[in-house]
Amino acid sequence: MPMKTIARRALQTRSTCGVRFMSSGASSKQTALYSLHKKHGAKFGPFAGWDMPLVYADQGALDSHLHTRKHASIFDVSHMLQTRITGKDRHSFLEHLVVGDLKELPVGGSTLSLFTNENGGIEDDTIITQQENSLYVVSNAGCADKDLAHLLKYAKVFQDKGADVEVKRIDDHSLIALQGPSSQQALEQLAGIDLSQMSFMTGRNVDIRGIPCHVARSGYTGEDGFELSIPTGEVVAITEQLLENPKVKLAGLGARDSLRLEAGLCLYGSDIDSTTTPMEANLVWTVGKRRRAEGGFIGDSIILDQIAKKGGLRRRVGLVVEGAPARAHAKVLSVDGEEIGEITSGVPAPSLGKNIAMAYVKKGFNKKDTALKVKVRNRIQDATVVKMPFVPAKYHKV
Repeated sequence: MPMKTIARRALQTRSTCGVRFMSSGASSKQTALYSLHKKHGAKFGPFAGWDMPLVYADQGALDSHLHTRKHASIFDVSHMLQTRITGKDRHSFLEHLVVGDLKELPVGGSTLSLFTNENGGIEDDTIITQQENSLYVVSNAGCADKDLAHLLKYAKVFQDKGADVEVKRIDDHSLIALQGPSSQQALEQLAGIDLSQMSFMTGRNVDIRGIPCHVARSGYTGEDGFELSIPTGEVVAITEQLLENPKVKLAGLGARDSLRLEAGLCLYGSDIDSTTTPMEANLVWTVGKRRRAEGGFIGDSIILDQIAKKGGLRRRVGLVVEGAPARAHAKVLSVDGEEIGEITSGVPAPSLGKNIAMAYVKKGFNKKDTALKVKVRNRIQDATVVKMPFVPAKYHKV
């Protein structure tokens, strides 16, 4: 069977965070773009308590994936948690909860960081942007309630000690991600501005057709792109105006999952969780240099000890798998048959014509080009450790 046919079938039936492409329940929440998704023939599925589009009538997940790599796609990510942290002690407060160096982050700069726990595990990954008088934080939909409760709990602890800090959920703005090589041209055309000097992992306030929005040059696909925080009452109009560009189409969670895996990006709850340390997940680079010297974040003693000693029992790796796709929880074996790990995510990669996967393997089996085996439906298949990202990133640098 041709690889494209295999990839199409696999993507169209793939589960997302353990949720298959199915009719969602009546109790699910809906984003402000729900009616627009329906208008474009979306098939919905439940994700983190939300009705989210999976695929659209004009193209399946495979076509949507390839369109994003070639042109541009809009992903509705309004289910994600947006918070704003203010007060003169905001940096000290948030640096207690995450591993990033926020005090040294320039205004307009963004960083990927990690909420951690007392055992050195990752409670969530998040993108934090330094604004003039606040920190803008975007974190995962599946962790929204947990993250907000965590932030509010520690804000109260700091406030009780006299700190000036306030956490506010941003509930009047929706969030869309415009991703792909045509993203800059499409957004420039709509907003009437030059974005060529806006680098990857920066954010700024932009008026789009007279509507004040926050635009961050970031995303979850490995492509150039933007995340737009838009007043909820205006998000449908701005999305429709972007769709007037013939190179821009809507895309759902099916394509988003395969795009992020090709880009070597983790899905919380699958590839990282509360038991995974930054060292094990190969996310040590998120721990700022000053933070390594000073600590001061939850779980710092365990995390910094692992960094110093290159500790931890396992490592996250990328695999190319021969034969059938290896899905989450498939066992990874050494060539001698020893069970050494487990797949956390796996898909046929539409951009490569190969089956790819992320896995955790016992330390020592994580070197590039290491030959391994994967057990897929009781069949033993060859696999090779490869460097991630699987598809080279195309982030815009100035």
